Amino acid sequence: MSGPQESTSFAALRGQLQGAAAEFAGGPDALEGILLGMVDDVDRAVREPLEIFPVCHHSPASALAMARRLREKQPKVVYLELCEDMAPLLTELRNCRLPVAVQAFAGDVDGFPADWAPLSVVAPITEASAEYQAIAYALDTPGVELVLVDRSADHVFQWDRRGEQAQEDAGSPEEAEAALHGEAVGVEIGDLRPRFAELEEHLLRHGKVRHWSEWWHQYVEVPLGDSDHDTYRQVMFLIGSLFRRLAPGDGSRLRVDEDRERYMWTRMREHLAATGTDPEDCLYVCGAFHAASRVEEFGVRGGSDTFTISPRTATTWQYGLIPSSHAAIEAQFGLAAGSVSIAATEWAKGLKRTRVKPYVLEGQAGKRKSAAKKAAAPASAPAAAADKLSGFLQRPPVLDGLDEAELLGWSVEIVRAARRNGYLASTADAIAVFETSILLAGMRDRAKPTPYDFQDAAVTCIEKDSVPGRRDVRRLVEIMMGGDRIGKVGYESLPPLARDVYDRLAPLELKLEQRGVRRALLDMASRPELRACSDVLWMLRRLMPQGAARPIMGERRLGERSIQESWDLALGTHQRALIELGYEGVSLEQVLEQRLRRDAYGPRATTATVLAAVEDALLYLRGHRLADELGTHALKLLAAERSVDGAPEVLRRVRALLAYYRTGEPVLPAWIESFVKTGYAHYCTLLPTAFRDEDATVGQVAAMLGFLFSMESLALSLGCDRNQLELAVAQSHPDDPSKTALLWAAQVQLGTLSRAELRARCDELLDNPLVVPSYPRYLSGFVHALEPVPGLADVVVEAVSNAFGRLPDSVLLPWLPLLITTLRSGAADLAPLMVREAGRIFPGRLAALDAWVPPWRMPEADPFAAKSAADVRRGAALLTAHPAACDAVAELLGCTEGWSRADVPAASGVALLAAHPAACDAVAELLGCDGTWAAAGPSPSGGTVLTARHPATAEALESLLAGT
Repeated sequence: MSGPQESTSFAALRGQLQGAAAEFAGGPDALEGILLGMVDDVDRAVREPLEIFPVCHHSPASALAMARRLREKQPKVVYLELCEDMAPLLTELRNCRLPVAVQAFAGDVDGFPADWAPLSVVAPITEASAEYQAIAYALDTPGVELVLVDRSADHVFQWDRRGEQAQEDAGSPEEAEAALHGEAVGVEIGDLRPRFAELEEHLLRHGKVRHWSEWWHQYVEVPLGDSDHDTYRQVMFLIGSLFRRLAPGDGSRLRVDEDRERYMWTRMREHLAATGTDPEDCLYVCGAFHAASRVEEFGVRGGSDTFTISPRTATTWQYGLIPSSHAAIEAQFGLAAGSVSIAATEWAKGLKRTRVKPYVLEGQAGKRKSAAKKAAAPASAPAAAADKLSGFLQRPPVLDGLDEAELLGWSVEIVRAARRNGYLASTADAIAVFETSILLAGMRDRAKPTPYDFQDAAVTCIEKDSVPGRRDVRRLVEIMMGGDRIGKVGYESLPPLARDVYDRLAPLELKLEQRGVRRALLDMASRPELRACSDVLWMLRRLMPQGAARPIMGERRLGERSIQESWDLALGTHQRALIELGYEGVSLEQVLEQRLRRDAYGPRATTATVLAAVEDALLYLRGHRLADELGTHALKLLAAERSVDGAPEVLRRVRALLAYYRTGEPVLPAWIESFVKTGYAHYCTLLPTAFRDEDATVGQVAAMLGFLFSMESLALSLGCDRNQLELAVAQSHPDDPSKTALLWAAQVQLGTLSRAELRARCDELLDNPLVVPSYPRYLSGFVHALEPVPGLADVVVEAVSNAFGRLPDSVLLPWLPLLITTLRSGAADLAPLMVREAGRIFPGRLAALDAWVPPWRMPEADPFAAKSAADVRRGAALLTAHPAACDAVAELLGCTEGWSRADVPAASGVALLAAHPAACDAVAELLGCDGTWAAAGPSPSGGTVLTARHPATAEALESLLAGT
């Protein structure tokens, strides 16, 4: 790539490097080739007619050099290393508060593996970056064109095989803001981190620094902060060439980098040919690593037909702006914690020191309106740039004087912050931090302590044994240096869905676009218009991450609506999630419907998940169209299932849906009737197999029986046959003790096993010493049986009580832990039913326990036995004992006859008919009897008198009783 095209500008530097290589290496070898090759790369990049401006991402020195060069050169076209399909979004940056990230998002993929979805590419932009200076200049300067020349977001995934990339966690809980970019692939604009591990270790060790960000700040940022344009370019070219030539042999990554360079130069040559722009009027902004490129397509005169750009896939990409933060950028690109915040501080200090006027987009959020720009005469670059590298490399480091006022301010501020966070810091600690910072800088050959030196000194002097608060001293220094600045996307730049959410929540009168938690109080009784806000909040809770909308008071369940609600809202904090919702649809209802359909029709959808989608459709969308459609799909999945894994969830949701439809709808939907009918036959078929299957748990089998018994009346009314259930239970022969107990409970429910026989079997289990160790498993089965047969609660309490009463301690104590763990793990939700039944049976006081006799040990009374005369007359005796109460009731009823005499026999029912014929006539009229009264016979029997007095009435009553 060198040779005939080499210039004489760097001849002296080549000679010096060649002599140094011969002296240190003992003759020409690879070291000489590397050193001379670096000079050739610099020479080639400098002589390119299209001016290349090498940058490092989020570098204050690059931003200052860019602002100076733009005001000097005033280029007409700015080529920027950024995804070419993101260009329309850059104008929206003026509505945002930086830092933000330009995002390309694809929810549905076409041409990529389905498990890659969703695809996301982000390019963060900060104020202290050269890219932002170029964007602001191009967008606000008339007649200047901004052209993005890097590969599209689609090509990012075509070239970078995502399956080969290791996705790391977003960070620790205290660094939650590092997850603002999620799992998006970052576009590394101007990345200059060396890829050669040994080189990086060498630089850090000899530079007496801890990490790469500190090395770059000390040895690149500070020296280049006040350098001229040519020196800046040549040094950046040299650094990019060094890291490129010492890059490890990662063929896939190097191939992608070279393809990106071919792509960008091809796009620039196409634009120059199409517009006829003079390359002297253009500026190419790219990373220094790509500026020292050695591909054949390099330069405006490079090969034009050697690289073919592949077409994009059919994937539909959506674009938007999402909030970013310093911590998110550091986590995305592997920078040291706090480095971006320190860069922002250095950018502000550099502007004051150099008095460079930066470019700011007109109307930029948080910025004052900039003054009118003055037109500057374009500066023509010389044909051959002078050698600035030799002087820069031979120049001794400039010792920046100690700024005592700045360091004192830092020391006082960190002590104040430490006190607020629980540290026992004092003025002595501030003095110690000040002196230690100077000491550490001297040990590292620095005249002025850097922010990193100050950070180490603060940790050494203030942080003792433990961290009393939520933040350690290192984090406090990062906050003091500028903090984790978090950007915000303006309302005008939000997608339609996000703007619609803010508009619909406007009646709450809260500043929801701000970060932090806002408390919303909704009184729908006094303000009915807030019901619409409540609907939006419940949908946001369903769609957005936890914490974005959290209900404090109020709930939404099937058939229930709260009249008052209280919410904690953090929509500003979760703005990225709200923006990505806008990529899925134009309204919350549309996005929710799409997600419900995706869950219901997904490859892993089960009957329980579809029923959950039906419930959500009824809760949030109200209409029955989607619910009926999903319910019909749940019916198909139920008929196709061959396992009972989801039976408990199916039972719970079907019961809730049935209760909702029965109380709120005049008739049941057709799909739920078919679901009950199909489920009854389906579970009857699977019941014998489930009892024998070792993989089916007792809870799942109990849920099946719960479905069959609780839905039995509805299923039989729809045409199901109960004999199918009886046959299924008769064909079940479980081996597991818990399932055996469950089968006995089912037999009691069906009537094939009496309660007395069930009690006898439990007694037999306790009498058998071989079965006693497994008795807790039988009890577990009985407890699970409370789901399908809740009426057995007294039998379960009896079984547990007999075990504790009959078994000796030597037998009881060993399996007592097993009993507790079994009930807790398998029947925790059913145990309260058993506890309530025990509370009803057992005495409430300890003193009454000794004389208490359990009800199952008391002799059973015959309910059909004849009662004695004394029992019959017991109620009548109360009337004579308390006549005042009877007189009051008689007065209310209008009875004035008074008390009958004791020596007069009471009138029989037949005498009452004769005494009150009007009542008998009314009954006869209701029965349609037109007969008349007959002559009273002498017989005293009631039936004879009734037949004789009113024969038509007697015949009608006899017909009703006979059922004819």
